[in-house]
Amino acid sequence: MSTDLNISFTELLAWNDETARNWKSHLEANPALLDVACDIGNTGSVHGFVRHIWGVELRWAKRFADGDLKELPNGPVESLFAMHEEASELYRQAIAGPAEAWAEPYVLNADWIPEDKRRLSRRKIVAHALLHSQRHYAQLATLARVAGFPTQFRGDLILSSSLT
Repeated sequence: MSTDLNISFTELLAWNDETARNWKSHLEANPALLDVACDIGNTGSVHGFVRHIWGVELRWAKRFADGDLKELPNGPVESLFAMHEEASELYRQAIAGPAEAWAEPYVLNADWIPEDKRRLSRRKIVAHALLHSQRHYAQLATLARVAGFPTQFRGDLILSSSLT
């Protein structure tokens, strides 16, 4: 049996998109959930937490594409979700783009990253962004359940239709 089995970015992106769409639907069906207190990342509320999740996706997608990041919206779920959609489209374009672009390193000049860790592969950027969202979706599921807004879906990869 080959040990060179992989999960592609296309599959991870599909899982992330499926999960984001489920959360968007759940938040629209349960708008009071957005007001639930949340101390994760000093976001203050589920609204702020969702803004963080989708905003980070867009921030990393823009970094990957060497694009400018404007101010993140703070509006209703639809405007927050637009960040996820824009990020997903940028990742799709990158995945379909030339392989040489993936070889170019990215240098992240941020105080919160140790100097010796600031040179990143673009592959690591995309993996980080997509797995960052999934990690937070698990936290969001717990917040929603405890606050009385249990979801009717599960975000686990094993239950996703994005990977066979």
